[in-house]
Amino acid sequence: MNGMMQPQIILLKEGTDTSQGKAQLISNINACVAVVDAIRTTLGPRGMDKMIYDDKGNTTISNDGATILRLLEIVHPAAKTLVNISKSQDSEVGDGTTTVTVLAGEFLRESKQFVEEGVHPRLIIRAFRQAGLLAVQRVKELSISLEDYDETGKLNVLQKCAETTLNSKLVGGEKEFFAKMVVEAVSHLDPAILDLKMIGIKKVMGGSMRDSFLVKGVAFKKTFSYAGFEQQPKYFENPKILVLNVELELKSEKDNAEIRLTDPLQYQSIVDAEWNIIYAKLEACVASGAKIILSRLSIGDLATQYFADRDIFCAGRVTEEDMNRIAQASGATLQTTVSNLLPTVLGTCEVFEETQVGSERYNLFKGCPCAATTTIVLRGGAEQFIEEAERSLHDAIMIVRRAMKNSSVVPGGGAIDMEVSRFLRDHARSIAGKSQLFINAYAKALEIIPRQLCDNSGFDATDVLNKLRQKHALPGDEGRMFGVDVNTGGIVDTYDSFVWEPSVVKINALTAATEAACLVLSVDETVRNPKSEGADQAMGGMGGMGGRGMGGRGRGMRGRGRGRR
Repeated sequence: MNGMMQPQIILLKEGTDTSQGKAQLISNINACVAVVDAIRTTLGPRGMDKMIYDDKGNTTISNDGATILRLLEIVHPAAKTLVNISKSQDSEVGDGTTTVTVLAGEFLRESKQFVEEGVHPRLIIRAFRQAGLLAVQRVKELSISLEDYDETGKLNVLQKCAETTLNSKLVGGEKEFFAKMVVEAVSHLDPAILDLKMIGIKKVMGGSMRDSFLVKGVAFKKTFSYAGFEQQPKYFENPKILVLNVELELKSEKDNAEIRLTDPLQYQSIVDAEWNIIYAKLEACVASGAKIILSRLSIGDLATQYFADRDIFCAGRVTEEDMNRIAQASGATLQTTVSNLLPTVLGTCEVFEETQVGSERYNLFKGCPCAATTTIVLRGGAEQFIEEAERSLHDAIMIVRRAMKNSSVVPGGGAIDMEVSRFLRDHARSIAGKSQLFINAYAKALEIIPRQLCDNSGFDATDVLNKLRQKHALPGDEGRMFGVDVNTGGIVDTYDSFVWEPSVVKINALTAATEAACLVLSVDETVRNPKSEGADQAMGGMGGMGGRGMGGRGRGMRGRGRGRR
């Protein structure tokens, strides 16, 4: 019986690729570490930028972690976890996307040695989760509330937070200029909502960064216009604004209908009916008393000239985003018909003007009474530069918004990371068993932030970290505010140097990075299903409308056409 061969059990479909055990876990950790190595040099005020270009020739220059990871299109299933936490950090807080990815990678790098030595991953996960909770609790204890500041003091603190965020960006050279603009833009919003959609960012090539300006209202580029537009007035005070989703254009009905005539004279009555319809619409708009008429659909040459003759400004094909902001800010209600235009559906603003910005003309609506909205008009040389400036300002806006909602800050520059690391090392000594080693490893991983700041600045990381460890080991709270000085290569009290960041950034980063590390450590087997992979490829072929699949179908159709002839 023993000599007989055991029957082979086929459980998974042929072609299924399975990998499991310690080797698979280490492979996943290596993949995550490789992702981190790709973006770690972008961390901090001296971080380098990455240039990414695709097969279409689009070039992106950025040092925003979430942007880089999104553009890299990472396909490794475990490494995608890091992409997802950078996305969540970006949508939840707005800044710290590189920090959260670097931390998660370092937690995995530190745990790798234990996995190789045969420690069960569940023990590491339990210790990391405990360390993560302690770290977040410590950050909350160290955070400094801004509730006691007066209005001027709060604005100053918010500006310092925005400057810290912009420090590491491409526009860091003008951080004071842009930080002030961002704080002014966010402060102008409704404090109860702080809706990001009410801040518009427009990009105009040309000029220097200092030519950028803030409009307390709505601004958008002059839309496509017909003859007669230049005869319209370009400045109004307290005008009535009509917002439409109606096409004010003469449409020839021959394209849309079939008409059979018994008498040639009837044709003129049909032409007259078309003209009567458009004139009735235009007269209804004028009768409403509106001086500015905006539409999401086109406003033709007849309507443009008609409004010009009556000293009315009009703009057609306004984008949905700008239209919604104007409607909310001015108090106008979007109309899908010109019948029964009551005074209540009209909006207003203090000043409307059309002005030249670089080579473009912009329509500005200032002093809108209903909803607070602002528009930042960005100037700069290269297109890629302005794109990165927009991403940088988005991070700063998110940080200021978060700081206004959660008014507590922590010192930046790696100070908070070193203090939490010291706290966890001390705590680990009070634990008996293997957990002491794992919490120590977690504490060591936190030092990656100041270490990377030193490396990216070109300073000796070992020397600076030794100084920081000595400062943070001092009795009491004497050295807890000390972080890396990226200007001199030494250490500095980052709180006194106004290198601040909202505590919610650090809390979110620690929580997300710990979760991601535990998730990767909890996977011990990867199964690649050949059926689903083939289905994905099939869907990809069907989805590529301009791809090979459609091209093949086109050739087939041509072939059939020849066959019929």
